Amino acid sequence: MAMWVFGYGSLIWKAGFHFDERVVGFIKGYRRVFHQGSTDHRGTPKFPGRTVTLEPAEGEVCWGAAYKITKKEDKEVAVTYLEVREKQYDKKAYLDLFTDPMATTPAVSGVMVYIASANKQLNSNYLGPASLEDIAKQIIQAEGPSGPNRDYLFQLEKALLELECSGCEDKHVIDLANTVRRILSEEDSASK
Repeated sequence: MAMWVFGYGSLIWKAGFHFDERVVGFIKGYRRVFHQGSTDHRGTPKFPGRTVTLEPAEGEVCWGAAYKITKKEDKEVAVTYLEVREKQYDKKAYLDLFTDPMATTPAVSGVMVYIASANKQLNSNYLGPASLEDIAKQIIQAEGPSGPNRDYLFQLEKALLELECSGCEDKHVIDLANTVRRILSEEDSASK
């Protein structure tokens, strides 16, 4: 039986495991938010970066990419890899994936999704909501073993645009990326 994994952050542009098929689609009832602290990839314990997680949101959808893995050994390798990569995400959900906004039945059921919950007892890196300006400033400052936090944001913005589907733009990601660019431009102008 095939295993499906849904990516809504860096998994969109960098799966990191072997898969048989990649499908662009969305899950319902969630929105992508920069509420998760990253102390191991895009930040440090002293200066955590911000990465995306999902929060329940009635009537909203979150676009991304789903990966189908069929071979037993590929599944084992993928799960081992993802458990390390997504270790700061304390929850897994099995959700329906849709590919057509007009469809009433999912294209795939039971797609595995890693979620960083808002429960601080289970997820010590949860940062929670903040103003766009504050999130942008934190992203500009943070850098970790995987590189600057701003690169993560800009790669996510680019990856979502490259999905080339109607409605898969993410206003939160675009607004945040534009805020980061504005602040960097202001800082650059002030230093000249």
